[in-house]
Amino acid sequence: MNELKINDIKNLVTIPDYSFYIYICLIIFISIICLITLYFIIKSFLNRKKSEEEIAFEILENITLNNSKEDAYKITKYGRIVAKDDRSKKLYYELIENLEKYKYKKNVQIFDNNVINQFHRFMDSVDV
Repeated sequence: MNELKINDIKNLVTIPDYSFYIYICLIIFISIICLITLYFIIKSFLNRKKSEEEIAFEILENITLNNSKEDAYKITKYGRIVAKDDRSKKLYYELIENLEKYKYKKNVQIFDNNVINQFHRFMDSVDV
């Protein structure tokens, strides 16, 4: 039994282990991707465009009611966009009937208190 010779058995060899470095790089890469997607999500919410109703509501809020002919046309144009529910549509149509005397003429008078009160009631009823 002593004469048995074993060949081809070598000593243990150390194998380089890069798994820790690969793990760290993977965590960094995923973190960067998450940060980039978070940035674009926040950017899309902050740069959101206003809807047509919001723009029309702002224009109607900023009407001074000094130039009655121009303001009557603006109220007619933008009020149609803003009036959504039944109550605001009813107030809108009543307001349009009273605005007819301020449109389609060369010289018009200033708004009377009835039209101004109807306009304010209409603006109070609108939800944007």
